[in-house]
Amino acid sequence: MMEVSSSFQKVLKTSPSRKKALVIRINLLCLAMFLIVYATLLFRPSSSIYFENAASLVKCSLRECHHKAEKSIKMKAVMEEPQVKAPKMPKKNAMKIEKPSFFDQIMGKGVKNIGMVNFDEEEDDVSEWNMQGEKTIIPIHFEKVSSQFNWTDLFPEWIDEEEESDVPSCPDIPMPDFNVYQNMDIIVAKLPCNNNKEGWGRNVYRLQVHLIVANLAVKNKGKRDYGRLKTKVVFLSKCRPMLEIFRCNDLVKNDGDWWYYEPDLKRLEQKVSLPVGSCKLALPLWEQGIDKVYDTSKIQKMVTKNAKTKREAYATVLHSSDDYVCGAIILAQSLLRTGTERDLILLLDNSISVAKRRALSASGWKIRIITRIRNPKAEKHSYNEYNYSKFRLWQLTDYDKVIFIDADIVVLRNLDVLFHFPQMSATGNDQSIFNSGIMVIEPSNCTFNVLMESRYDIVSYNGGDQGFLNEIFVWWHRLPRRVNYLKNFWANTTLEASKKNHLFGAEPPKLYSIHYLGLKPWYCYRDYDCNWDVEDQRVYASDVAHHKWWKLHDQMDKKLQRMCRLTKRRRTNLNWERRKASKLGLPDQHWKINITDPRRSGSLLMN
Repeated sequence: MMEVSSSFQKVLKTSPSRKKALVIRINLLCLAMFLIVYATLLFRPSSSIYFENAASLVKCSLRECHHKAEKSIKMKAVMEEPQVKAPKMPKKNAMKIEKPSFFDQIMGKGVKNIGMVNFDEEEDDVSEWNMQGEKTIIPIHFEKVSSQFNWTDLFPEWIDEEEESDVPSCPDIPMPDFNVYQNMDIIVAKLPCNNNKEGWGRNVYRLQVHLIVANLAVKNKGKRDYGRLKTKVVFLSKCRPMLEIFRCNDLVKNDGDWWYYEPDLKRLEQKVSLPVGSCKLALPLWEQGIDKVYDTSKIQKMVTKNAKTKREAYATVLHSSDDYVCGAIILAQSLLRTGTERDLILLLDNSISVAKRRALSASGWKIRIITRIRNPKAEKHSYNEYNYSKFRLWQLTDYDKVIFIDADIVVLRNLDVLFHFPQMSATGNDQSIFNSGIMVIEPSNCTFNVLMESRYDIVSYNGGDQGFLNEIFVWWHRLPRRVNYLKNFWANTTLEASKKNHLFGAEPPKLYSIHYLGLKPWYCYRDYDCNWDVEDQRVYASDVAHHKWWKLHDQMDKKLQRMCRLTKRRRTNLNWERRKASKLGLPDQHWKINITDPRRSGSLLMN
């Protein structure tokens, strides 16, 4: 202590110049220490910013993540690879999940990672699956969709397709962070199945698991070349996996509740790139206002290019009677007028006479004879007794894709762009269902067999093929209603009639097709739409759409027009309906219109 005091006294006794130099040195030392502390605090990342962005890295669902973080934080996120969570140990009383019999056969060379989707790590014991050398079981973690999430949220009855007042959007289904699970060689998933409950197929949780598996498969970096390596997908389910997502043709083996697929990744990628439901259009043709059209030239070029290597066709079906022969002839002629070069395939049974087959062939159809298929739940001699004959479309396996069109439709604009879309693509109908009047299908004998086997179990809501197909293909892709524009006026307002009739009569056409519901134009006098004369059919009446059909009729060859003559019986019914409308005094007074249709003449009637 005495030495320190002595030293301090010596400093005080030093000259003023030395005192000044010493003070400067001390100040510089303090300044240097301050700058070091300041720099440390300045360049340290903000904990709030870091954790905010770190958390967002695992919040992606169906869309890719786009963050506005600083470059330094982005660099850190890239440098730090996502980590797979360590699997939990199963409980002692966990249910032991045995491997499927074929599992060892698919564990070939190069298989390292097995992704397990929707297995409870504590309740489902898959420990024996690890006894595969260097194979690794990787649980795929995801947030289960809320029980409040309904099927109608994904498949609403109506959306503002033309964006007149709103832009349609779809809710997000929670997905795992796919960056964590990029190299799954085999994906094994347990599917929920409650097939004892009505409407069990329309289950969002069930769809969620399918979509997780599909996305894992297409996002697998090791398989992206679509080459010789196959991504293997295995489902554990008492119910058949959704063939809308995992195609029937991609099923390699079914052993009890185990289903083994080697999916076509290109097709699967297209499906998961489309909207998750009918809550948005798969083909957004319409911009703000009903007159503007999106540029679909890129898709058109792709479809044209693919046509050189793929087999694609339009098709319709006639069975049980010749009532729709005239409609099928007009349909073929309208398709050819759009410039399509695709084949036109007509499936018909022996109820169609040889003379009418010749006319159908002359109109542009390539005819194939079929044996009709009975609906086992239909009453004998009912209108829908053989309407399951439409299933024969799936036997057209010499084509990759087929666009089915009902014979009571006329096509006004080229529909070839629809070949770009997968099965099942169609326009909306009521509730969460699609209208089967125009639909994109993918022929497959396997799918045909599924349809045939399901006839006895599935109950069609309308007793017809549309109700049945909507129970098979619950996950479908919405096409604009202008593709299959229904001729009806359910709202029964002047505004609705004005808008729809404007579309029916527009030149050049604004609609891609008109679907003639109710009494068909060839069953009416050409002077006006005879739906006006029948009380329960008046919602289908439109003179504008009626005259549009007859304009196409008049452009046909005279020989083909003969197939659209009235029968004596139908003329009698028409006259009776006119008299009844007169007695009822129906306010539109179409029954007063003078009939000039030459088909009314006895010499032009068919038997």
